Amino acid sequence: MNRLGSFLLVTGLWVSQLPAAPVQAQTITDNNDPAFGRNGHVQIIASIPTPDPSGIAVVNGRLFLTFPKHDGDHTGPVLAEWKDGHLLPFPSAAFSAGSGGAPQARLISPHGMTTDTKGNLWVIDDGKIKGQPIPAGGAKVVGINPITGQIIASVPLTNALLPQSHMNDLRIDLTHGAKGTAFITDSSFDGHPALVVLDLATGRQRRVLENTVSILPDPGYQTVLDGRVLHYDPAHPTFPAGGADGITLSAGSERVYYAPLASRRLYSLPTDKLADFSLSSAQLAALVVDEGEKGAADGLATDPWNRIYTTAADHDAVFRRNPDGTFELLASDPRFVWPDGIFADHQAVYVVLGQWNRLPRLHNGQDLRKPPFLVARIPITAP
Repeated sequence: MNRLGSFLLVTGLWVSQLPAAPVQAQTITDNNDPAFGRNGHVQIIASIPTPDPSGIAVVNGRLFLTFPKHDGDHTGPVLAEWKDGHLLPFPSAAFSAGSGGAPQARLISPHGMTTDTKGNLWVIDDGKIKGQPIPAGGAKVVGINPITGQIIASVPLTNALLPQSHMNDLRIDLTHGAKGTAFITDSSFDGHPALVVLDLATGRQRRVLENTVSILPDPGYQTVLDGRVLHYDPAHPTFPAGGADGITLSAGSERVYYAPLASRRLYSLPTDKLADFSLSSAQLAALVVDEGEKGAADGLATDPWNRIYTTAADHDAVFRRNPDGTFELLASDPRFVWPDGIFADHQAVYVVLGQWNRLPRLHNGQDLRKPPFLVARIPITAP
């Protein structure tokens, strides 16, 4: 039995805002289905012909997805609600079109998505369209009221942004700062990953922990995807990225947990220190805790009971760490090809099956992804 250091995500705490209705599965198959040799109860709740989704959040039974453009431009909304088998632009067609209009006034390429403890949606727009530079105002943190569709915040990334930044995922800590603090992973397209700290009230921002072990890929990192033994090699990439990627908060926002993609280690910091702009990056590095093994995780999430869920592309699976430190397989399924964005509430764990290891840039220009692109739901109950 593997063990994983304690890490928790602010999620599911908004469920008291409105009566929640479960996301309905289009196709439900149980463990007696001989077509899949998996573990766990897996429900497919969305089957999307195109484009490929990444970020995910569920609010009161409503499923929201992001569709980034950094690996290829596409038509259709870049932020949408999946409803009755269709993608509905959210919060409006103009704002989620991904093209047209001033970069600061619309979404361009949103990637990670989360909720805060008040039930608002937050997305990180990395502003990157494949083959194009990031325009001024394109990279930003956007907050949206999911009930009204009102944009409650849009804070541009400026001095914390590098030309080849890949603002990958984020979590919102409402316990620090007048309007909260965003913690962001910059996975970087050119080997300069970092954590980004953003004060949502003032726009003050900075990069921290650059060139430290908790941000960088592990030397000699190896994994197995689609039956191939792969190594992290930025000169000849065979999987999407290497640096800081997954990020999460403890249930009370006391700690932030994060991990490089090409690493099996999990790291953490106290949020009061990370949100403190008076501390240097070197001082923060001295406070980093190695929480131990986390597996080959991309996305990280926890439920309201502080059980942790982590994607595992090398096992076509989602794992769970219980509060007592035990680590278990929640579900595995051959359809879990590079499980990416993940979200948990009091009813289920939701995961996007991104197929990102099959991108053309990882296979000499050949796109090996096989539509439709799936979103899965794994029911859970209280411990």
